Amino acid sequence: DLGMSDSLVAKAIAKQPSLLGFSVENHLQPTLQWLKDSGMDESKGKKTIAQFPNLLSLNIEANLKPKLQWLKDLGMSDSQVARAIAKQPSLLGCSIEANLKPTLQWLKDLG
Repeated sequence: DLGMSDSLVAKAIAKQPSLLGFSVENHLQPTLQWLKDSGMDESKGKKTIAQFPNLLSLNIEANLKPKLQWLKDLGMSDSQVARAIAKQPSLLGCSIEANLKPTLQWLKDLG
């Protein structure tokens, strides 16, 4: 339980009304636990969910874990990954193949 304020809850639901239809036990709580296990502290977790509530709708195995691993494979530490996600949580909603890899390659090509 993040103990989010009423205003943060309202903001999250306004951005992602479908959250109200997800199972707490089967979807929301496991995703929240995964965030915590991935190094996201409670304060950053609240802001991240309010900023990008779609995060709670993403599948852990199919979406979240592969992106986290991809960022780590770039050489980022756990704390760097947690900071990057907190600053730009929509990163977890991007496609590795269609968005992240091409952008990384473009940045490398800048030389």
